[in-house]
Amino acid sequence: MDEQKIDVAIIGECLIELSSNGTLAESSTLNKFFGGDTVTTAVAIARLGGAVTYLTKVGNDGFSEFIISSLKKENIDTSLIKTNNEQNGMYIVSNAQDKKELLYYKRKTAATKLSIDDITEDCIRNLKLIYTTGVVQSLSASSRELVRESFRIAKENDVLTAYDPNYTSCFMNSTDTKEFLEEIVEYTDIIFLSLKGDAERLYEIDSIDKVMKYFWDKGVKIVVIKSHIDNGYYVGYNGDITFTEFYNTSKAIDTTASGDVFNGGFLYAITNGYKPSEAVKFASVTSGLQTQNYGAIQSIPYAKTVMENLV
Repeated sequence: MDEQKIDVAIIGECLIELSSNGTLAESSTLNKFFGGDTVTTAVAIARLGGAVTYLTKVGNDGFSEFIISSLKKENIDTSLIKTNNEQNGMYIVSNAQDKKELLYYKRKTAATKLSIDDITEDCIRNLKLIYTTGVVQSLSASSRELVRESFRIAKENDVLTAYDPNYTSCFMNSTDTKEFLEEIVEYTDIIFLSLKGDAERLYEIDSIDKVMKYFWDKGVKIVVIKSHIDNGYYVGYNGDITFTEFYNTSKAIDTTASGDVFNGGFLYAITNGYKPSEAVKFASVTSGLQTQNYGAIQSIPYAKTVMENLV
């Protein structure tokens, strides 16, 4: 990795995506792509012009070259990616208009072998920001240690840290997810939360003010909360809370991974000098544009399109 040129490092797991335009029962073919929560965020940052590296392990099961070449095509640095003899995780998704189906296959995948040995302190020290999610911590004890120690080292070296618990009930439980968050919250500068999916389910808090206060008291500098009830995002920083509406929801046709795209837009903006209140508006437009086409990654906009739609 060219440490002088990389601003953001993302720790995660790249999954193989197989998708159909109809129901899984009726479809005779599946389209191959790649995806995953953190990969989507990395692609968003890269398409906006950010310098990002992706840290993971890829299984040598026939998909490894496809995954790495796909990331390179998105201008994502892959020098921290290692291969092993485990399998790659996979999900199958149908885009049928009247029936959304999503199946995950994630047992004993290559990324479960992630460990603190996969990144150096010098690498972290030269970054602007490091980001990951609770999904990564759920993979294994060693991946959990990687997240904790990377965040600790970053905090000690004044490198920003950003985190999304991304509670996913289909393969995570709320008790573990809350524990993952609590063990790294003291090292976290930016946190992304869903009011309903994270704050209510993990902490039984349904008040924006109370959620903000809880994490500010824990030392988190910037708290971003997505609220479907209010149809927008709240961002809290330095004791102030501002609100930004979701962008152009009337044109949304596929919201798959829109939260991960929002995170990418926000992190790109923050690492490029935007204030938190400005970054949330930039990210809202980025995410909103992505929802206007099908495909989590395929529909992520580029910087020129985002800038043209900023008001």
